[in-house]
Order: sequence, then structure tokens, then C-alpha cells
Amino acid sequence: MKTIHVIGAGIAGQEAFGIQALERIREADLLCGSERLLALFPDFAGERISIDKNLGHLVESLQRHQGRSVVLASGDPLFFGIGRYLLRNLPDMLLEFLPNVTSVQYAFSKIREPWDDAVFISVHGRGLPKAIDRIIANDKAAILTDEINTPAAIAKALLDRGCSGYRAYLCEDLGTADERIRITNILDLAEIDAAPLNVLLLIREFDEDEQAYVPTLGIPDDEFLTVKKLITKEEIRVVTLAKLKLRHDMCLWDVGAGSGSISIEADHLLPNGRIFAIERNEECRRFIKQNLQKFNTRNVQLVEGDAPQCLEELPDPDRVFIGGSGGHLWPILELVDQRLAAGGRIVLNAITLDTLTAANEYFGNAGYEVEVVTINIAKTRPLTNYKMFEAYNPVYILTAVKE
Repeated sequence: MKTIHVIGAGIAGQEAFGIQALERIREADLLCGSERLLALFPDFAGERISIDKNLGHLVESLQRHQGRSVVLASGDPLFFGIGRYLLRNLPDMLLEFLPNVTSVQYAFSKIREPWDDAVFISVHGRGLPKAIDRIIANDKAAILTDEINTPAAIAKALLDRGCSGYRAYLCEDLGTADERIRITNILDLAEIDAAPLNVLLLIREFDEDEQAYVPTLGIPDDEFLTVKKLITKEEIRVVTLAKLKLRHDMCLWDVGAGSGSISIEADHLLPNGRIFAIERNEECRRFIKQNLQKFNTRNVQLVEGDAPQCLEELPDPDRVFIGGSGGHLWPILELVDQRLAAGGRIVLNAITLDTLTAANEYFGNAGYEVEVVTINIAKTRPLTNYKMFEAYNPVYILTAVKE
């Protein structure tokens, strides 16, 4: 009967196999694995296949073989391991998995740190930007590195983002005679030449004078760097985000991003989404970059250029916010209408009746369902002897839903 058992070995140098795993290996007539793992079974009498380089050859061999096969893997085959590749290329009903202790588990045990609240990241062939976003978004991370995306490269990328507040545990050659765990900081980690076999653990630490920004709806306006107070006010921002009705994996265009406040608040509401902050003003873009770094955004990409031209190369949006149009409102709306799926939403903030009228006319002709809310806000003035209210200009929030 054809079976394929994918069996995990323990940490390097301490490979432990349970009774069930050893029995499956004894029953097999095909044993596949790296040269290091194959060497653990010198008396195996069946066929051996080394998979150090050619995974395609492994799949072909497993497809041809009609007996009992065992694939040896490291740790848990389904944790950044070969299991995912095998499931993509072989019928899952043929596969049985027997996991073992992973290098990440072992590393956390060595530093005496719980790991159930950590995020796990592999940069093997994946590049750094998204990995850095995930690290910044979490307080505890375990990273599997490679020869290009080394611990030093990760540290330098974090420093470029202004994020140095981590205690770093560089766990090298785990389970071998050369095992070493170095405890350091991000600045020093950037200068360390790590062993090729390593696991990097990062745990966030805050200095007493360092503010940790906890995701909340309605960040105070004075927390943002802006050009001449070009910002969607806190209260307007909250209503705008509510009208957008964001879900966790949507794509949002923020046209005329200004200070980036809408994109930054939306970042916490779209943990699996994509946000494009579009801004043509160079000074505004400079402040947006600083704000994105300050608030440790994960999924916001700054787009430099004039709308609608710069929108052409972006992925289709699920939601669009228009805070500024640079005098090109109708061309922007025409392009958005072509790209927005049925049921998609556009939210536009206007402070003049001219903008409101033009937008309302366009959406009426295009067959959108339109709602307009007028927001009038007055706030008490700070640092005054009398509690007096200061009124802001009214803002018209137009929501258009594509039929």
C-alpha cells in the first residue's frame, strides 16, 4: 500500500525520534532527506534519495514509488518546512505528518521565554520589507534568516525604520557543539557576522521616555506632523473610517493623503490589507514618511505623483478615500469608477459646496447610491481661563456605493 510519512527530526545534534516514527522508518523501503538526516540511519536497507538540492526530483520519485516512503525533515515539517511544498504537489490523502521539536521552540526554551505570544517569520527567499512590517507590528518575533537576509541585515532595516527598541537573542548552531546564544541590541546586532545556522528572537523593550503607540481609533491631531495643518481632523477621521466600512483584507486608496492620518488609522483596521497613500506635494510626502515611521505602520505604501495618472499601476481598490483632488476631481472619479468593483465604496470629504456639488453630480450620473453627512464640530479651547468653544468649518462627508 502506498504511503508517505513526513517525519520531523529534533534539533540538530539532538535528533530524537519517537517509537512510532522509528517504526515507520523501519517499515519503509524509500527514505528521503538531507544528507545529514540520512546519515542518522546508516543501516537502512532500502532506497535513499538526498533532497539537499532538487525538490522536483523528490516529488517525481514519490509519485513513482508504490511502496512505503518516509521523508525526513527538520522539526515540524509544516512549520516553514517541506510539508507545504509536498501538500502543493502531492495528494494530501497520501501524506501523514509526525512533527518534532523545532529550532524556534528550542531557542525560546534556551532563553526561558514563553513563545505562545510570538509571531513567526521566515525570510528565506522572501525579502525583508514585509518581514520588517510584521516585526514592527508585534512585540515578540522569531525570525528564520538566510544568507542574504541575515540578522545584521534585519537589524539595519529596523534601524532605517527608526525601530531599535528590541532585545535581540541571536541563537546560533543550536544543538551542536558550537551552540551559542548572544544577547544584544539592534544597534550592535547590525555589526555581528552570524553563523549561517541561526534563529533570531526579538523582544520589544520600551525606554521610560519612549511612547508605545497602541492602536486606537482617533489619534489626536497634534501627534501628526503636517503642512499648515493639512490634516483630516480627529473627529472627521473617525466618521470617515466608519463610512468606509473597512474589512481586514481590503485594498484602500487614500487619494490626497496630506499628513497620512487616514492611511495610518486604516492600517490598524486592515491587518491583512493594502493601503496606498497617494500624495503629489513633496513637503507633504516628507511628513507622511515621518508619520508612517512614527506610528510603525505595516501595510501603507506611499505613492508619489499626480492622480489620476499615478493610479494606473495600483491594484484595484475595494475602498477609496478622496481627501484632495488637486483640481482633477472628475478625471479621478472616472478612473476610480473603472477600477472599483460592484459594491465598492468611495468616501469623499469636501469643505466647499463646489466640490460637494461636483462630486454629487458625478455619482448621480454614474448610478451610485449616495449619502452626504454634514459634520459641524466645536471644541473647547485649551489653556484658557474660560471654557469657550471654537468652531471648525463644516465638513461634508459624501459616501458613494457602486451599484
